[in-house]
Amino acid sequence: MKRWEHYEHTADIGIRGYGDSLEEAFEAVAIALFDVIVNVNKVEKKEVREVEVEGEDLESLLYNFLEELLVIHDIEGLVFRDFEVKIEKTEKGYKLKAKAYGEKLDPEKHEPKEEVKAITYHDMKIEKLPDGRWMAQLVPDI
Repeated sequence: MKRWEHYEHTADIGIRGYGDSLEEAFEAVAIALFDVIVNVNKVEKKEVREVEVEGEDLESLLYNFLEELLVIHDIEGLVFRDFEVKIEKTEKGYKLKAKAYGEKLDPEKHEPKEEVKAITYHDMKIEKLPDGRWMAQLVPDI
């Protein structure tokens, strides 16, 4: 069974992640995000960045997580291929701590594809599927 995928959405690209847990679905949709930007199969795990975000609900948590990754990409020029995500429920909503593994963008090596301008709530869904797995999806602004 696939872990993540892109799906067609008018002129944009939708990203969708699956996992046996909510954390795995968040990890997978983050991989799908970076595969919109580059060929993630060519990214090596040479550097790690720690990310910590909060959200009042799961949708804002996902938005804040992916937005933080995009900020790191834009400022530091890093692309990521693997993630370790931990999510905990808090009094105010949710807290996410993650490690993102990747390296500096090398256009010759990583085969750049699209520029993701921003994360959006467009077509965002986070749900537990009938088979017990989790799915997280959205359409970023390209």
